[in-house]
Amino acid sequence: MSYNVNRSVMDAFYRYKMPKIMAKVEGKGNGIKTVVVNMVDVAKALGRPPTYPCKYFGCELGAQTQFDTKNDRYIVNGSHDATKLQDLLDGFIKKFVLCPECENPETVLFPNEKKGIIKQSCKACGYQGMLDMRHKLTTFILKNHPDTKPNQPGTALTKRKERTKKSENGQRDSLRPNSPRADKSDASDNDMNGDAEDDDDWSLDVSEEAMKERQKNLTAGVKNLTVSNDIEKTQSERLEVFFELCKAKVDDGSLKPGADVTVFKDIAGEAERLEIKENKAVMVLVEVLLDDNIIKQIPQYRILLLLFTHGNPKSQKYFIGAVEKLIELNKDLLIAKVPIIFKAMYDHDIVEEEVLLDWGKKVSKKYVTKETAAEIHAKAQPFLKWLQEAEEEESSDEEEDDGDVAFDPRALNQSLKEQEAKIAGDVKPIIAEAPKIVAPGEEDDEDDDDSDLDIDNL
Repeated sequence: MSYNVNRSVMDAFYRYKMPKIMAKVEGKGNGIKTVVVNMVDVAKALGRPPTYPCKYFGCELGAQTQFDTKNDRYIVNGSHDATKLQDLLDGFIKKFVLCPECENPETVLFPNEKKGIIKQSCKACGYQGMLDMRHKLTTFILKNHPDTKPNQPGTALTKRKERTKKSENGQRDSLRPNSPRADKSDASDNDMNGDAEDDDDWSLDVSEEAMKERQKNLTAGVKNLTVSNDIEKTQSERLEVFFELCKAKVDDGSLKPGADVTVFKDIAGEAERLEIKENKAVMVLVEVLLDDNIIKQIPQYRILLLLFTHGNPKSQKYFIGAVEKLIELNKDLLIAKVPIIFKAMYDHDIVEEEVLLDWGKKVSKKYVTKETAAEIHAKAQPFLKWLQEAEEEESSDEEEDDGDVAFDPRALNQSLKEQEAKIAGDVKPIIAEAPKIVAPGEEDDEDDDDSDLDIDNL
């Protein structure tokens, strides 16, 4: 069975066809994966390498991909049915295959890793333009385009040596004295090849410091179009990038308590771009933002922390682990305040009740020493006990709301006393009333003195 490459075209005689995606799920548990059986045939019909649509699936699904080009096996981690992948393929075709002008798939991509751009040319209508560089796949295309020449990386360096040699022959003096490029190029600023040589200057120094310096001069619009290779780094390296970003914002005062919410959203967006938001990014925030004044700082940074932990139990566990490490580093000041610290997490919704109770079931030495972990758990017991009893009371209230009621013997005693008073006052004896049935919560306020431990007074 085949589909039109542009599935919005319903013409049965449409000349551009592609085979239907065939997917096969293999493995089980954490090792489950989906093999796109006919990825090579599909990619051939689209005029793209099979790695491109496979990597696109990984970007859209947030899953890792594997390529075995020798055996034509293209794998996406996780279980995904063919229909879902076919729908995702439509997005790939629209972004990276179809011409924006005539919507024909007769396009060719021309990646330029040096400039960080991808040009697109249409053979059908002659359109030439730039791809939108905001999608993660563009980084992969820049580094894995089929037209890469083995000797291309050395070209710029060779030209640099030639120009340096010319400058030694006296041509450097022909440049303007104050020109920032006087020590890098020959006297070609005014010739027709000046633009090309400017491009070469960008490739001369590819050190991280030089790249950062050049990016400072970019306008905001261009910065949004530049392609970063951060997502190709290991998780530890990406966490380090995120740490440096947060530290810089703390140093310049833009991440102070009460900062604009847009700053917090930018931080969360950067973590999402680095693909660490769902994992250990919150540990970096604890390291950068919190110290021995954590009880006051949690409400101050509540909005930012919620952007990382809300509805994410995994991130909440990482947050607890980072707080354990903070307590260990400031043990003399914080160990006695453990119950209050954990209650602050709970009161401000940073960590959910279920995660806290689950943490309290087992002492772990994952983040701190076993002795310190045991001491933190011991100090947290009053809070955990309060939390557990509150949960049990809530559960009990829900059951009784379903129709169960509790018998209160005090109601019977009160009824008998009323009868005795009436008899003593020469009032006609009345038929003894049935014992009064009351639901929980209707007891006298005087009985509230036996309430549970008040965690606020810890």
